[in-house]
Amino acid sequence: MLTGRESLSRLIGKRRRFLPNLQSILSLPIRSSLNLLSDKNGGLTETESSKGKVEISSSDLVTCPVCGSKVRGEDYTINSHLDRCLSRRTKRKLTQRTLLELNFGCSQSKLQISSDESEQLLSSDLSKNCSDYEENVTRCFSKIDPREEKSHDQGRQFPHTESVKQIDVAGSAENPISDGRANTMVDFSALSTDNEESRNHMDGTADSISGMAIDTFIVGRKFSDEKEVNLGANISLLRDPDNIKDSNAIKVLSASSACCKVLGYLPLELAQYLSPLIEKYCLSFEIVCQNSIFNGKKGCDEFEALHLWQKALQVVEFAKNRPPNTTKYQQNFCLLLKEVLTSSPHLFTKDKKKFIESFTSLSEDSQRLFVRLYTRKGPWFRLSTIMYPEICNPQQAVKELSATGYLYLFEDTTKLHDDEMKDLLSLLTVSELRDILCTLRKKCNQGSRKQNLIASLLSCYKGGSCPVLQRLILERTEICIRTSPEAESLFWRAERLFFLNGEQDLSAFLLVDLGIVKYPTYNCIILEQIFSNESDLLAYEEAIEVAQVIDQSLDENNFELVLRCIMIADSRISCCPEKLIDSTSPDLMAIFRSCFSASWVYSKVILLGISFLECERRYKDAIHLLRRLLDCFTCDTRRGYWTVRLSVDLEHIGCPNESLSVAEAGLLDPWVRAGSRMALQRRVLRLAKPPRRWKTPSFSVSLKRKIVEVHIQGRPLNCEAGRKSRFYGEDGEQCGVEQLALQYYAREGGWQGVHTESGIWMTIFGLLMWDILLSDVPNVFRTRFQTAPLDMETDHFYLARKSLIEPQLQKIHDGLAEEILITSWELHMGTACRGVNWDQHSLSDLRAAVSCIRGPCLASLCRHLAQDYSSWSSGMPDLLLWRFHGDYKGEAKLVEVKGPRDQLSEQQRAWLLLLMDCGFNAEVCKVSTTGTSP
Repeated sequence: MLTGRESLSRLIGKRRRFLPNLQSILSLPIRSSLNLLSDKNGGLTETESSKGKVEISSSDLVTCPVCGSKVRGEDYTINSHLDRCLSRRTKRKLTQRTLLELNFGCSQSKLQISSDESEQLLSSDLSKNCSDYEENVTRCFSKIDPREEKSHDQGRQFPHTESVKQIDVAGSAENPISDGRANTMVDFSALSTDNEESRNHMDGTADSISGMAIDTFIVGRKFSDEKEVNLGANISLLRDPDNIKDSNAIKVLSASSACCKVLGYLPLELAQYLSPLIEKYCLSFEIVCQNSIFNGKKGCDEFEALHLWQKALQVVEFAKNRPPNTTKYQQNFCLLLKEVLTSSPHLFTKDKKKFIESFTSLSEDSQRLFVRLYTRKGPWFRLSTIMYPEICNPQQAVKELSATGYLYLFEDTTKLHDDEMKDLLSLLTVSELRDILCTLRKKCNQGSRKQNLIASLLSCYKGGSCPVLQRLILERTEICIRTSPEAESLFWRAERLFFLNGEQDLSAFLLVDLGIVKYPTYNCIILEQIFSNESDLLAYEEAIEVAQVIDQSLDENNFELVLRCIMIADSRISCCPEKLIDSTSPDLMAIFRSCFSASWVYSKVILLGISFLECERRYKDAIHLLRRLLDCFTCDTRRGYWTVRLSVDLEHIGCPNESLSVAEAGLLDPWVRAGSRMALQRRVLRLAKPPRRWKTPSFSVSLKRKIVEVHIQGRPLNCEAGRKSRFYGEDGEQCGVEQLALQYYAREGGWQGVHTESGIWMTIFGLLMWDILLSDVPNVFRTRFQTAPLDMETDHFYLARKSLIEPQLQKIHDGLAEEILITSWELHMGTACRGVNWDQHSLSDLRAAVSCIRGPCLASLCRHLAQDYSSWSSGMPDLLLWRFHGDYKGEAKLVEVKGPRDQLSEQQRAWLLLLMDCGFNAEVCKVSTTGTSP
């Protein structure tokens, strides 16, 4: 992967379906001193350039064996395309259920579908998806603990005049098909007991429950032997105690068939209360679909059986009385909009604020449908396939959303761009695409892939030879909808302002609601706005669009568009009216606020462009961009990497003297740190030889310090270049070089340890500095979904909290680290925090490591992380080892492990020398193959 690509992808987040400035990015002239293209004004050439296409001879194209599409014949292009194809997942279907749906259904109305539609849907994946949904749905009742103490609260009555409703998919008249629900009638008059007191105690309750009807489901249908259940079919229940996933599982069998085929299972939360009734009291169930009858045998403890039955009813009652969890995402979305309008009203015009505020006045169905479509990939959706349990009338919701400007409908008179037509064609099935080709009397290969069929129809549409294509699509898809560009843009802006990053979205609310993620508690003290006015925000949004375009262009191997985006970023930075950060400015808070500026986004685009140009061996263009970055961003921790690349590229074009001068100037830059500084020092030592330089630099002594090396041999499993080395361990099992080194140190010195690299150190730092990380500092906490302050990776972090950090470091220096660690672990276990990994490291390992590391060493390490977290949070040694001498004393060692063909990186070398300066016992373990001399 190109350097900077992963970071840029995280910044972009989920790719937007609509880019407001796309046409200007593709077509407007660029005012840049760098001309990467052949056009004089910096524009694209005329070969489909305005559409982002590259004209390539058919002889230069090859066919991808995975997707069948045509790609360039260069090695780099083929490898990139294959990697993308092999990692691509199938597109989510509109009927597929997600974590957003966590209850038994919507309101009491039923969704009516025509017989033809229901037959088509049920023959596809509807029944499977519905069963998958029901399987996930039952887990929402985790608050009802099956091990709960039996309180026998007879005063609590369960209303039974209602039943939990589900989507009722009507089948055809000739062959009605059920939706997998069973209506269970229970008669408690058949139960008896020898305990007369308990019988009298429950007379009223038993009478009220007798004959109660409960609507439930058959889950796990996609694994069943029979996919359809006819109305009135006889089904029975059978305990499945050997089920690996659930010991209370209850099978649902088709009693009508001779072989009793499995239809599925009862829901998990219902089965855990019915299974004791079946096992302990020998109760048998005989159920008829939609008209079920319960028959029980005598001779059981009626009081306890009634209690279990009440728990089963409680599951259903819980779903009826509790507000549906599926509407939680709707509430979260409205909350997001409200908070954004409250905190940043100056970033929206009056019309835009009115449009956003009108969302809450829409009907419940309309709000839910819009949020559903907004969070899906899309961009087009077939209305006939949109079926959500919580949306009772999607057709009416579509009409309301369309009238208010939130949705856009596809009609026969609508003029579509080529990309929109391609998205619409992707909604059709392969059979529908072939049918259209046959209607148009085009050649149709029965073995053609869907992409090839779409390409054939698209070529007809582009050539103008198929004006009826839109009508043919509408005949098969009926109504197609998509979110409107205006709504898409405004709500994307609101989401970005709320989370302040591209990695989080509405699912963050869901993870909190489900208890999967717990965010720390802190105070949001906001004194200054990140975006002072709307123009700054619009410039930032446009920069994000350019970043998305270059990211997509790399996926599509559209190198002309990649070069155009690089030129756009260069022109925007060069003519940026705002004053970029000055190293002499005392306001270090501006450093982390700059991450939300357009110039900072463009710098990431340029960094990715530099990596691309270096791969293309266009070193002069890369040098121009590197100089631009160094001139514009005088206060940035990335200056070290930029300076190293500039020195290297200058040497590539045969300018060693200039390369040396750049390296020497970089060593005087206070923002060149850690591994980048060491890389420049090593370059100076290599280039600064007579006659270029006669004097040896002063840092040569520290740089040439000897790092202890240990050589071990292993029996290799593979010796292929480019693959991670694998060996046979001492126990004969396969392992990596790190596990082999752990076995060696355990055998030779009795060392215990873990292979963790930087992970355990980040966890220790986070736990020791927990209260400091979350201390009350203005403007660094702005949302409730942060795991660290915004300034954590800047110099502002240490300077703003120096009065808190130094006393804490003194405690660590004095040997109180283990006590602080234990206290922090017990108070905050499971709470998300930057760098802290609760699952990978146990408290015992952390205590052992901290107790074996001397206080001064640990305090020095934590100080470096507090002062420059971004530079020192990676590249630490692979192994952390410890061993005890007696009950209270121990020692620790850090080991960097290298395989047969590995070399130390500059960052790793910088860490080893720093650890040695801090007093750590650090060394390098080199693993070689058996029979190879070290």
